[in-house]
Amino acid sequence: MDHNNILGAVLAGGKSQRFGEDKSQVKLGDKLLIDYILSEIIEEFKEILVVSNSSIDFRKSEKISVIEDIKKNLGPLGGVLTAMKWVKDNNKDYKWISTFPADTPFFKRSILQKFLQDIQPEESKLFFIKSNNTRHNIFGLWSIDLMDKLEEDLNKGERKVEVWANSIGVKTINIEFQNEDPFFNINTKEDLEKAKDRLKND
Repeated sequence: MDHNNILGAVLAGGKSQRFGEDKSQVKLGDKLLIDYILSEIIEEFKEILVVSNSSIDFRKSEKISVIEDIKKNLGPLGGVLTAMKWVKDNNKDYKWISTFPADTPFFKRSILQKFLQDIQPEESKLFFIKSNNTRHNIFGLWSIDLMDKLEEDLNKGERKVEVWANSIGVKTINIEFQNEDPFFNINTKEDLEKAKDRLKND
């Protein structure tokens, strides 16, 4: 994959209902949660889009732009469509959107590199990472060609990434890990405490 054809996008527009506040803005160790993923992906892309519906702090960089969802309450699929529309509206040359959640502090750049290295773009218009038999639907690579279909299905009421991806035909790239889960994500305050403990032990 030519990384120059890919826009990185961090989907941070969720309501964090289970957490009780915007989890992307909580501190884990000496960094904001969103900065963990940004620090791992920033060198891989020319530009990164953060999709967020509130004013947020993050590590500043000329590479990073922040925009709101074009329509609220559409979930991650709405964030993907927002990123695709941004590419079109700003006459960017990107052919793909590489998506990431804002709440996975242990994800590493090396995983992203392997994911993109193993992709054969002619095989599908949508790719997800799979690890140890679990598919990670927010760690994806989405062809811009899917934009019209995605918008049409969102307007019809589809909200679930899993269902929509299966209907499109998604290909998974399997990456095994032996030790602690690099895809561990923080949904609750209890998860945050677990992450703090893990950080101490790393």
